[in-house]
Amino acid sequence: MNNLLIPVLLIILAPFIGGLVYGFERIVKARMQRRIGPPLLQPFYDFLKLADKRRMIVHSAHAFFGIMHFVSLWFAVGVLLMGGDLILVVFLHLLSSSLMILAGYSTRSIFSHLGANRTAMTLLAYEPVLILIAVSIYLVTGSFDVSSVYKMDQPLLYKLPLAFIALLLILPIKMKKSPFDVAEAHQEVVGGVELEFSGIFFEAVYTAKWLDYVFCYTLVYMFAGSNVLLGIGLMVFTFLYLNALDNSSARVNYRQMLRFSLGVACSLAFINLLIHSIF
Repeated sequence: MNNLLIPVLLIILAPFIGGLVYGFERIVKARMQRRIGPPLLQPFYDFLKLADKRRMIVHSAHAFFGIMHFVSLWFAVGVLLMGGDLILVVFLHLLSSSLMILAGYSTRSIFSHLGANRTAMTLLAYEPVLILIAVSIYLVTGSFDVSSVYKMDQPLLYKLPLAFIALLLILPIKMKKSPFDVAEAHQEVVGGVELEFSGIFFEAVYTAKWLDYVFCYTLVYMFAGSNVLLGIGLMVFTFLYLNALDNSSARVNYRQMLRFSLGVACSLAFINLLIHSIF
């Protein structure tokens, strides 16, 4: 019973935890740019402000896709935290992103369509790497269950170092950070796939970003296995790495993003997979 209590609490509190991480990230970004920056709880203030906004619906399917994007991503986080099937986690995550793409295509806005196209390209960039990492974990543990990773004698990082590096390389794409802020390039797509959402429906899309933080950092922690100190260290390192990269690099175009992801990150994950399949 006690073993289930902590994962259940983390699942319930996942949006709140993600919001705190996002708020702290904004503070760090402001300090890097020599600004004062917003308070830690600013994301939650924004959430409450959005609740008072007028609810405008393009059509019911568009609103439904936005809400289900949040729900399916929460399910993905839940399965991951409960130590479930990693293939199911990848599928639910893909479903969540696909729902946002459908929402973008369901409107008449050319900017929404462009944002949907860009989001689809980012899926093509990082999803193959996630699948290769899942298969590599299966070869090491003999199971797709995330719980099997925490039962290993050694942290997963020691057995799959190239897969961890590949994960670090695709996280800026997944979390829409520079230099891979292709899907939400505000200079070009004016809000992108989220453009037509407003009020409580935009809240669902906005809060889903917080869940993405929990999802990504849980993947990072997974490589530490049962070593809590190593897991905390990996998450802190990843946080600093992402923010340093985001605040010191210029955005690349989608062709460069795909070449880098499929040519470098995917190759590293495949090499790690090949090594374990042979030896």
